[in-house]
Amino acid sequence: MLFKRPTDDILYEALTGRDAAYDGFAYVCVTSTGIFCRFTCPARKPKRENCVFRETIAGCLEAGFRPCKRCRPMLAYGEPDPLVKSLLEALDAEPERRWSERDIADRGHDLSTVRRAFQRRFGMSFLEIARLRRVGKAAEHLTGGTPVIEAQLDAGFESGSGFRAAVMQLFGEAPAHLRGKILLKAAWIETPIGPMMAIADDHALHLLEFADRPALPNEILRLQRLTGCGIVMGRNGPIAQIEQELGRYFAGTGASFSTRLAGHGTDFERQVWAALRAIPAGSIHSYTDVALMLDRPTAVRAVARANGANQIAIVVPCHRVLGADGSLTGYGGGLWRKRWLIEHERRMVVGTGSRTETRSGATS
Repeated sequence: MLFKRPTDDILYEALTGRDAAYDGFAYVCVTSTGIFCRFTCPARKPKRENCVFRETIAGCLEAGFRPCKRCRPMLAYGEPDPLVKSLLEALDAEPERRWSERDIADRGHDLSTVRRAFQRRFGMSFLEIARLRRVGKAAEHLTGGTPVIEAQLDAGFESGSGFRAAVMQLFGEAPAHLRGKILLKAAWIETPIGPMMAIADDHALHLLEFADRPALPNEILRLQRLTGCGIVMGRNGPIAQIEQELGRYFAGTGASFSTRLAGHGTDFERQVWAALRAIPAGSIHSYTDVALMLDRPTAVRAVARANGANQIAIVVPCHRVLGADGSLTGYGGGLWRKRWLIEHERRMVVGTGSRTETRSGATS
């Protein structure tokens, strides 16, 4: 896709490969059925001669095609399943409740369906998320000076040993040792290309990564060791701010971020990350370009390592760096996301330019 429309042959190859990088940027209209689909539609793929490709939903509808009922192309890619959304909203309303399978069934949900939906989206079950929220709330009470037995009962633990084991597993310390300890907050942020995890203290953002990034568990453990802080599910000012800024970014109305970032990394890594933030949206550079920006022309490999060590996705835009030959290179969130982000920013910049020209023309 990078900056030019792919041929129909390339698009058909992406369709048969269910390439998620094209979701939102191209659709397949199937002439034999009269429907249009996402590239990731789970239905059996149509024959090449029955495929017509359109770049917009409007183009599909204007050509007389109906949206597929399986992949639901009218919904934004990455939008959570309604049952996932409803259960997360219920959890937000009662974070200290001791949720059970019976509670899920009483809401009319099939347990296996819920389990698969949450595993697919977050890599853990709803009950595991609820348990983390519950223990996290208890930890917040403990750091504020609440007696251990009171925090235990508020969290729904009848057994003191069970409560101690849960806290030890999550924080590596006994409940009594959490008094006065600083806790980082972690929250899921929904985006059009899948959920992200944000971790922050009350002053700065420490981590922003896609939830399905394979290295995420190790990154969280490394952050805990580096800061000496426990991590609980919850929200604070920096998380609320980055969620708003990401909302504008994905809506195509703004590519600037002002959320304060925690100063992790070596001096050189921070120089590289600052250089990445200086690359404008809609532009792409090579690792060599970044090394030259730092007046370190021989440090290309070190730049690449620093690029890979970045734990603040999108805000520190390591996706804007390509290989020397212009090819997509490694990206922790997946190469399809890297391609998606580059194309999204290109369209954002083009759209901004069009609006500016329109305004200029109106005033001249």
